[in-house]
Amino acid sequence: MKFRKKPIVINAWQTPESDGQPCEDLAEIVRDNNWDYDDCGVVIPTLEGEMLASPGDWIIQGVSGEYYPCKPEIFAATYEAV
Repeated sequence: MKFRKKPIVINAWQTPESDGQPCEDLAEIVRDNNWDYDDCGVVIPTLEGEMLASPGDWIIQGVSGEYYPCKPEIFAATYEAV
């Protein structure tokens, strides 16, 4: 069987490249969730365990409010700006 992803709108924030500062929205999410953040990226607790969002990765907020990282090339192939 084949399936197509439902067209849903998500929130997403890109982590800055190394030595960059996160945008204010992302910085607030990191603070509010007490995530570890440094030059290596952001450690995000997910349903599958802790995952690292490396510099340049996207952090996506899913339909149930959960967060998870996504590599830039997969993000670009899967999502478009609205």
